[in-house]
Amino acid sequence: MSTYYVYILTNVKRNVMYVGVTNDLGKRVTEHRAGMGGAFTRQYRVHTLVYAEEHQQIEDAIVREKQIKGWRRSKKDALVEAANPTWADLIDPGIEKGPSLRSG
Repeated sequence: MSTYYVYILTNVKRNVMYVGVTNDLGKRVTEHRAGMGGAFTRQYRVHTLVYAEEHQQIEDAIVREKQIKGWRRSKKDALVEAANPTWADLIDPGIEKGPSLRSG
């Protein structure tokens, strides 16, 4: 059975957020950091993983991603702060597999 992740990235200033879904979180964050993500994440340098949650079904992950994307910024901030109060990067830039995550 696969695991799917809904994740939130932000930039250094924390004024931009990106919500995504993937089945390989370490690889996807590495791609974002290498500039292989979308144009939005490249333009705003959105590379810091501040939130991630696991799902067993891709359909559930996609529904959750869309739900979070539809929220106001203040609600997204509260979600991150509940799981990661310091907005610390949850994945070491040198690690591609086995990140230490805080799930919500």
